[in-house]
Amino acid sequence: MTEHISQKQIFPTSQLEDADGDGHNRSDNPTMGEIIGRRFSRRGFLQGSLAVSAIAATVSPIALLSAQKARAAGGSAFSFTEVEAGVDADHHVAAGYDADILLRWGDALFSDSPVFDPKKQSAAAQSRQFGYNNDYVGYIPIDGSSQHGILVVNHEYTNPHLMFPGLVTIADGKIKQAPLTKQQVDIEMAAHGGTIVEIRKADGKWQVVPHGKYNRRITSVTETELTGPVAGHERVKTSADPTGTKVIGTFNNCAGGVTPWGTYIMAEENFHGYFSGKLPDDHKEAANYKRYGVPEGAYEWANFYDRFNVAKEPNEPNRFGWIVEVDVLDPTSTPKKRSALGRTKHEGAASIVDKDGRVVFYLGDDERFDYVYKFVTSGTYSANDRAANMTLLDEGTLYVAKFAEGGTLQWLPVVHGQGPLKAENGFASQADVLIETRRAADLLGATKMDRPEDIEPNAVNGKVYVMLTNNTKRKPEQVDAANPRADNAFGHIIEITEDGGAFGATSGKWEVLLKCGDPAVADVGASFSTETTKNGWFGMPDNCCIDAAGRLWVATDGNNNKATGRTDGLFAVDTEGDARATSKLFYRVPVGAELCGPLFLPDDETAFVAVQHPGDGGDDWSGHGRASYYEDLSTRWPDFKDDMPVRPAVVAITKVGGGKIAV
Repeated sequence: MTEHISQKQIFPTSQLEDADGDGHNRSDNPTMGEIIGRRFSRRGFLQGSLAVSAIAATVSPIALLSAQKARAAGGSAFSFTEVEAGVDADHHVAAGYDADILLRWGDALFSDSPVFDPKKQSAAAQSRQFGYNNDYVGYIPIDGSSQHGILVVNHEYTNPHLMFPGLVTIADGKIKQAPLTKQQVDIEMAAHGGTIVEIRKADGKWQVVPHGKYNRRITSVTETELTGPVAGHERVKTSADPTGTKVIGTFNNCAGGVTPWGTYIMAEENFHGYFSGKLPDDHKEAANYKRYGVPEGAYEWANFYDRFNVAKEPNEPNRFGWIVEVDVLDPTSTPKKRSALGRTKHEGAASIVDKDGRVVFYLGDDERFDYVYKFVTSGTYSANDRAANMTLLDEGTLYVAKFAEGGTLQWLPVVHGQGPLKAENGFASQADVLIETRRAADLLGATKMDRPEDIEPNAVNGKVYVMLTNNTKRKPEQVDAANPRADNAFGHIIEITEDGGAFGATSGKWEVLLKCGDPAVADVGASFSTETTKNGWFGMPDNCCIDAAGRLWVATDGNNNKATGRTDGLFAVDTEGDARATSKLFYRVPVGAELCGPLFLPDDETAFVAVQHPGDGGDDWSGHGRASYYEDLSTRWPDFKDDMPVRPAVVAITKVGGGKIAV
């Protein structure tokens, strides 16, 4: 009988992704919490579009009557029967919908892909199979079709304790993970990156086209090209690449995007965890790396590859933390690291074509007390000339957001020579500014945020939605009575309206759409509408998407614990009218997982979601009182076979019998 051991996050790669550190921003810039607190203490907490009552233990008759009137008016944009919140080994979708597994870790992508065998893994096999921990999901139509296209999927990171048999042992009541072998590290490296695969819908069901001419794996050993202002700079040259332009691999690809011209965006996030070693305190990159948390050493790659040891290759970390663009129509193309968009722990890069033809990308830097950015191309998008669009991301202006108490915001240009971004502060060129994007934003006075993750522009209502996951390190003195969100465990969502309805504007207005958490607990201070049920509230907003009708869907990361009694999921959130700030649970993931990559196809008849790290935890997630590892898993989703481990997967959600989702 397997011994059950209670444990909390002893596995290094899981700790890295939990982002539970106190952040690396030591600037004196104000936090978003302080700004929200000062703003609403002055104007009254329940004014304007924030006038949505928190559902306390008791709801007043007046509030109930108001809610009934909103329901009678048919206020919500969503029509489906909610899933019941909870925790178990399987996934669940709203009644009347199918949730079909499309791709699992290890599934074949090519005609020569070997059958997945978890006990006979190899890097060569993994490079021909679907990778691990799927995150962002994007779709590029073939001939404009919502029935046939190219699916692009990021593979953010690996959980070796769930991947490899025999790695975890228990002795004297203590759980231990053995060091990885070179073979296991090579498998990890092949399991990172991204997948590009042709898919087709037949008889109402999606399937992979295994011989698709666009099918491709991008991994940690795929050659990429560094472009833009940083290309060729001394600070990105290494012994293996004296040109400073050829970077081996991309990894920790979290959220991402698809450009208007049909290329695939991979955003490099927690790159700091892959580096080990130590730089001398007086090394020229020491302060730069400290701001990014390099080296963190969650991965063991430096044991076998010198480029991940900062003592041996001190410039290598400067080659990661970028936005990567891939031409999916050419499987032989070299992915491009577009340095003009800045170097941070990028959560994603959602884009929209502005009224003047320029393309605007919104970018979150996913760490406590870091910033919200956007990039506006210098050139304009050409709908009829794809080739002309392929260099748009090499020239443009990067901005960082400064939120004001009065509900306005400024987009500050992160441009060499402007304000403090000059030689006397260590910025000799725009390349220096971009390599040290965080320090540049510190000096500009940007607003410190609570883990800014996915940011999505809405082409239908002209708004921008910012997911702020949480910040458990915010101290009481950083907020006031009007904003009781110290130890902000549940996060919030901000809605931005750019001035003049132009996404490329340098100023705008902001409002809090939702303060998340259990509204039945008054001290939490959640602000869901009174129409939100006990199943519909959520915490830790992470990814989001906008469907073709302009409706907001929010995916969460972190609800898997005994405190909430529920797993993560996909929530439909109203943003307009009487139903504003109403949330409904549409789909929930198995124990231990987070929900990533929500995507609605243009016809709104299919939603794709990525179920990441299912089974990663036992004690923390479901109260089992046990660690979850290869030999003793909290779930074996999605196969539920004794000879198969738990496997991250992409799920296709469709309406039974066909039709648009949630209408």
